[in-house]
Amino acid sequence: MLRRTFPTPEALRRFPFGVADIAVILGMLALLAAIARVGAGTLVSFVPPDIMPGVRLEPRHLPYYAARSTLRMFIALFCSTVFTLAYGYVAAHNRRAEKILIPLLDILQSIPVLGFLSVTVTGFIALFPGSLLGLEAASIFAIFTSQAWNMTFSFYQSLRMVPRELEEAVTLYRLSGWERFTKLEIPSATIGLVWNAMMSFGGGWFFVAASEAISVLNQQYTLPGLGSYVAAAVKAQDLAALGWAFVAIAAVIFLTNQLFWQPIVAWADKFRLEQSAGTDAPKSWLFDLLTAARVPRLLGQALQPIGEGINRILSRLTPLRSPSKTASPASDWGDRVYNWVLLAAIGILLAGGIHFILTAVGILEVGKTFWLGLLTLGRVILLLVFATLVWTPIGVAIGFNPKLARLLQPAVQFLASFPANFLFPFATLFFIRAHISLDWGSILLMALGSQWYILFNSIAGAQSIPTDLREMARDLNLRGWHLWRRLIGPGIFSAWVTGGITASGGAWNASIISEVVVWGQSTLTATGLGAYIATATAAGDWPRITLGIGMMSLFVVGVNRIFWRRLYQLSETKYHL
Repeated sequence: MLRRTFPTPEALRRFPFGVADIAVILGMLALLAAIARVGAGTLVSFVPPDIMPGVRLEPRHLPYYAARSTLRMFIALFCSTVFTLAYGYVAAHNRRAEKILIPLLDILQSIPVLGFLSVTVTGFIALFPGSLLGLEAASIFAIFTSQAWNMTFSFYQSLRMVPRELEEAVTLYRLSGWERFTKLEIPSATIGLVWNAMMSFGGGWFFVAASEAISVLNQQYTLPGLGSYVAAAVKAQDLAALGWAFVAIAAVIFLTNQLFWQPIVAWADKFRLEQSAGTDAPKSWLFDLLTAARVPRLLGQALQPIGEGINRILSRLTPLRSPSKTASPASDWGDRVYNWVLLAAIGILLAGGIHFILTAVGILEVGKTFWLGLLTLGRVILLLVFATLVWTPIGVAIGFNPKLARLLQPAVQFLASFPANFLFPFATLFFIRAHISLDWGSILLMALGSQWYILFNSIAGAQSIPTDLREMARDLNLRGWHLWRRLIGPGIFSAWVTGGITASGGAWNASIISEVVVWGQSTLTATGLGAYIATATAAGDWPRITLGIGMMSLFVVGVNRIFWRRLYQLSETKYHL
């Protein structure tokens, strides 16, 4: 049997004329040319209510549409990463800010992508008058809202779970706040953040169709992209066009995995916390090529003085803070003022909510949405139980076995990245012909977009368990339930909690497009809060849109406060490495 092998960095260095450098330079030039070609389409003039050209279903247009969607996805990923580092850092290190930022993150996670899009699109158009860039920014922001919350939860939890002996070493060596951030906290969070970014990127494809069809001034505008192409194919009931769209998204996912995610995973492996020799490291042919090339090293050496200067400035701006063991009277007074201000803000919001209920929708409508929320909550719970039982063992097996990870990572990445709503038309046809109620079928549709959060966090949690602990468990002959109880369960617990809370939020968000599905003239509707919001959005009923989103936020925040936050506290106290 033939075995495919890739040249090692040492072998590439022996090539004459710097083959690796030539490949890297040509690749960078091709990438820049592609970005310039695709990005030019975002700078055309546009003033509502101008009529935009529709999406064409000929397959020859698909490469351009795929490139436009992919560019939006990567811009949103960059913005999500910046947001994650800033928001997660402040929430993890500022006790007062944490009381607001984490509940706010729960609320933001529960607000549907359509809710963000409908509120912000007018502002983005005003920000870029006379240019299509306003609609593009609104679309990118919508994708950002489907990526950022999961990554932020992961980074925040990683900062709270930094090993205590490493924190003590940082204090002993008197590192500044910036040095602590770059030398301890980011490396400790890297593996989990990479896998959650991979999951978030895949989850962004789930909402790309909604983000590329934007309503402004009661006029529908469609941006060119894979999502809008699929929406047009569904509307036209063109199965051939849907087939070509599947081929295109499969090619995009494969290329993204080979050219971006696999090199990132291989690079991130160096941040694994180890006290003994590790197992086989993840491999990537592109990472080996970049390692062998001289151009990245020369570029790094040229920029090194600039980086060192920035590090010195930021280190001076963030001096070491000695932990205070007792609270000062000024601190106590500040806490009291903070709590009173927080209570006043909550009171104002409650008064505004009561006024809204009495004047706009009525008490009976609130009771109706609460009952619909309970039905959707039941679907979310069933989804989480199923995903935990099925995907947690698979994630641990992948995380513990690098060879299995190399074999299955592309498949897992493809399944997680493939837009599940692209399959909704076929699922709708199946439900119609099999006479299956969407009340049950929507659970399957929600799972297609949400279950991967648990899988990816289980993989990241398993990879973060130090090799010496695995070797000790092997020496003690721990197997089966005892291995899970003593090592695997405690080792992946915090990662599983992060996966569970983000899967829960993703399921609530996905319920809006899972409880109402359309194929041509046929529409299936489930009884639930997601369908309520979708119906109100289609009718432009702002009071009921607001009530539905508010009730969904109440459910998500309530479940997170009652259930998930207690598990977070348990992971920080009992299962802290």
